[in-house]
Amino acid sequence: MYIDGTGLRRTGRQLGVHHQSVANWAKDQAEQLPGAPVPAEVKTAEFDEIFTYIGDKKTESISLHL
Repeated sequence: MYIDGTGLRRTGRQLGVHHQSVANWAKDQAEQLPGAPVPAEVKTAEFDEIFTYIGDKKTESISLHL
């Protein structure tokens, strides 16, 4: 249920257990999964718009004085 998008709390309520138990079960299952495949060589990398936003972000805060 949790893996299908149901939240931890809702899954816990439906199973009659505490939501932290569901989180622990999910963590235990995730630790048993094999590692993600990593290519020996990366030829291209792709960045999304958040990279551009962070790079262009101003360091000074802008506040309105009323």
